[in-house]
Amino acid sequence: MAQTAEMGAPDRATERATEWLQRGGLRPTRQRIALASLLVGDGEDRHVTAESLFEMAGCAQEKVSLATVYNTLRAFCDAGLVNEIVVDGARSYFDTRIDDHPHFYWEDSAILTDAPKEELELARIPTPPKGTEVSRVDVVIRLRRS
Repeated sequence: MAQTAEMGAPDRATERATEWLQRGGLRPTRQRIALASLLVGDGEDRHVTAESLFEMAGCAQEKVSLATVYNTLRAFCDAGLVNEIVVDGARSYFDTRIDDHPHFYWEDSAILTDAPKEELELARIPTPPKGTEVSRVDVVIRLRRS
């Protein structure tokens, strides 16, 4: 019985990944399914960097290049499946939770986590320049141990 449950787990992850890709209108290639399974296969939300996803793929015995991971994450962004959260000019995180919500960035460990949405209050944002519109507001609260 346990063997059947274990054997079914990867199938469910692949099924979730394939459905997720279809929601974004993306063709489910082998590499996209492999990376999507790592991101959403267990139904949990994740914040990953391209490098951390590449490492996860290696641990899962998936053969993908770092360039493929970057390109695939860009395709996931373009399809509206993940949001890119830029913490600084050198580091981007990709969030599988795509609703508007704030983040905590833990400076000592370079980890991005969700912050409580219900505790955030934005009174007003600046008026965008003429001919533009606000597409999204990212709130990243940087934390360090005191």
